[in-house]
Amino acid sequence: MPEVPAFDVEVRLAALYVHPIKSCGGTAPDEALLIETGLEFDRAWMVVDAHGRFVTQRQLPRMALIQPALKALDMVLRAPGMLALTVSLGEVGAAVRVTVWNDEVAACDMGDAAAQWFSDFLSQPLRLVRFDPAQKRLASAQWTGEIAAEAAFSDEYPLLITSQASLDELNRQIATMGAAPVTMQRFRPNLVLDGLEAHADRCPPTKRARPAATRPIQRRHWRLSGPAPARPAFLHRAAQALHTAARGARVPC
Repeated sequence: MPEVPAFDVEVRLAALYVHPIKSCGGTAPDEALLIETGLEFDRAWMVVDAHGRFVTQRQLPRMALIQPALKALDMVLRAPGMLALTVSLGEVGAAVRVTVWNDEVAACDMGDAAAQWFSDFLSQPLRLVRFDPAQKRLASAQWTGEIAAEAAFSDEYPLLITSQASLDELNRQIATMGAAPVTMQRFRPNLVLDGLEAHADRCPPTKRARPAATRPIQRRHWRLSGPAPARPAFLHRAAQALHTAARGARVPC
């Protein structure tokens, strides 16, 4: 029998998340299809303002309250005080150009009903758009080298990865400040790994395992938002812990 190669570490996929609409709630499917831009339907839709520029929880924290559910043929959106909105997974609207960060890309407008739903809930004129699969939005070659890493409406990279140990360590630090623990959903990953030491998911890649697209960054400013209102004092303590945990580390972008 052929010799089984040795590995530096063995890990288990502990959780899987798909966030259909950029900066809205996520889903936790049992399985997901990996396509060129990451997990199928992940960040495939985005909310834009009247100028076609993306909006996120950074400007509109109530986006965290919008919860999608993926069905066989539809995506159903729910939010407090709103009737459910059903969006067909096969629906393709008018072609538009939208901006996500510094990238202007092709997208499809999802119609007036969806626009009104988001505008009513978030109290300003907004529209829902879907990423055009014919569009190729590439991550920075500075970090991917010769690999053409495609992404849809994610910040830049096709897969966002973290570990359970990293969250456990963060919550340990938060507990020393007298605050309640945070959940993994606050960090909106796609893949959660188990079997790693805290922050080992942010270490430089080895010769045996190299992520297709990694970028070293130091997060100096943090904003936490979630489904329940948070006290300013808690946010300050949690941000301190996040800053300490991430200082000098490699984190997915």
